[in-house]
Amino acid sequence: MGSEASIYTYNEGANDYVVNFAQLTQRAGNFLVAREEMSDFTWEDLKGSDVLGGRKGGMPQMVFEYILRKNGIDPAEDVNIDQSIDFGSTAAAFSEGQADFTVEFEPGATSLEAEGKGYVVASLGTDSGYVPYTAFSAKQSYMKENPEVIQGFTNALQKGMDYVQAHTPEEIASVIAPQFKETDLDTVTTIVTRYYDQNTWKADLIFEKESFELLQDILEEAEELSKRAPYEDLVTTEFAEKAAH
Repeated sequence: MGSEASIYTYNEGANDYVVNFAQLTQRAGNFLVAREEMSDFTWEDLKGSDVLGGRKGGMPQMVFEYILRKNGIDPAEDVNIDQSIDFGSTAAAFSEGQADFTVEFEPGATSLEAEGKGYVVASLGTDSGYVPYTAFSAKQSYMKENPEVIQGFTNALQKGMDYVQAHTPEEIASVIAPQFKETDLDTVTTIVTRYYDQNTWKADLIFEKESFELLQDILEEAEELSKRAPYEDLVTTEFAEKAAH
């Protein structure tokens, strides 16, 4: 899940809180889609526009707002962000003519391009920096009682990471295609290439402190964090370090 959830539950005083033991992705996986091709797009172009965004407090929306602020744009004042449409329906709403821009995950972004209804003009993953977007976590009690399960699982994940590092987007796409029966191979390849080129996946699963602090910066700026949580309590790198060797 998104590791922000582990921070929220820790801060709420959960007894058996979850600890992150393996970081999977290091960049946000969504893209800004415009109505027209904009070869010289800058974030300034969003000023005064209507954008389909994500739900308040959700990671996609918080990363989007973080990028806007980083570029001197006030998300509340300078842009009209519609957060009323549920996660899976924004691409359809956009293709029906709502808003000037939309923030889309895949396959939404590529589908809009394929239909000629939208054009990817920016990657939130590239522009936000290395954010620990997805991580695997487990309750402390479970990790204590089942370290061999956690280690075996982490070793298996590392094999997947090694495969990604050692193969081309085309090879990766053909291996994962059966899991995405509703999407044709060309589209899967396009999507994997996008993620591959922006270094979305880590080479190892080690959840670094710097990433954890950046995540908390983003949560703080979104005013979703009451107090910062200690990295040492919420992250263990022991399993990922063993898996990487």
